[in-house]
Amino acid sequence: MKIYRFEHKKEILFGVLREENLHPVSGSIFMKYRVGERSIPISQVALLPPVEPTKIVGVGRNYEAHSRELGNPVPKEPLLFLKPPSAVIGPGGVISYPEISERVDYEGELAVVIRKKAQQLPERADVEEFILGYTCFNDITARDLQAKDVQFTRSKSFDTFASIGPCIATGLDPAGLRIKTFLNGKLRQSSSTRKMLFPVSFLVRFVSRIMTLYPGDVITTGTPEGVGPMVPGDRVDVQIEGIGTLSNTVAAREPRGALPA
Repeated sequence: MKIYRFEHKKEILFGVLREENLHPVSGSIFMKYRVGERSIPISQVALLPPVEPTKIVGVGRNYEAHSRELGNPVPKEPLLFLKPPSAVIGPGGVISYPEISERVDYEGELAVVIRKKAQQLPERADVEEFILGYTCFNDITARDLQAKDVQFTRSKSFDTFASIGPCIATGLDPAGLRIKTFLNGKLRQSSSTRKMLFPVSFLVRFVSRIMTLYPGDVITTGTPEGVGPMVPGDRVDVQIEGIGTLSNTVAAREPRGALPA
C-alpha cells in the first residue's frame, strides 16, 4: 500500500493510492484509520512531503563502497547525524543551492518512517510494529563544507536539503530493494539495500537507545556509491523499488536582500 500526503482544494489530506486515484483516509495514519470511498485523481493534487518529522536521523557511510569512494574508513558502528525539520521539501520541490557552497551533492537513500514511539528497544526486539513504512530520500550535502567542518551539521542542514517522498510504502521488505539515482536522466547510483552495513532493524534499535523516536520521525539509511555534484538547472530523481520516484530540481538561491520581481 502507498500512502500519500497531498493538498487538494486548499485541504491537506492523507490518501491511499489505488490505480491512479487517491482515496482520503479518516483517522491517524500512525494509529487506526479508514480508507474512504471518495476518489481524487492524483493528477489533480499537489504532493507534499509524506510526513512532518520532529527529527531526521541520518546514517553516514552505511555502504562500504560509498565510504571508500570518499576516502573514509568503514565504520564499525552506525555513524549518526541529524537534519532539521526545516530542511524538508517534498516531491517536485526545488533544492536551493547555497551561496556559500561550491559543491552540492545528491545522495539517494531509503528512509524509514516511524509509526509509534520507540525508546530503549532491546537488541532482539521486533521493530516491525514501530515502522509505518518506507520512502525515498535525497540527503543533499554541501560536500565542500562537510570537508571543511569535519562534522556534518552545516553541510546537511540548509533549507531544502532533506527531500522526502513521494509516498510511504507499507509492507515492504527493506533488505533487498533496488535503489537508483538519476541526474538529468543519466544513471549515477545503482545498488541494493542488501549492501547496507547495518540493516534497518539494527538501525531502529540502535537509534532508539540514543534518542526517543516519535511517530513521523525519519531514519535515513545511508547512500550507496556514485554520489556527485548538482548545479542549478539540474534535475535529480531517486528511485526505489516498491516505492516510486522522488524528483527535484536545483535552483540558485536568490542573493540576500534581493527583492521579488
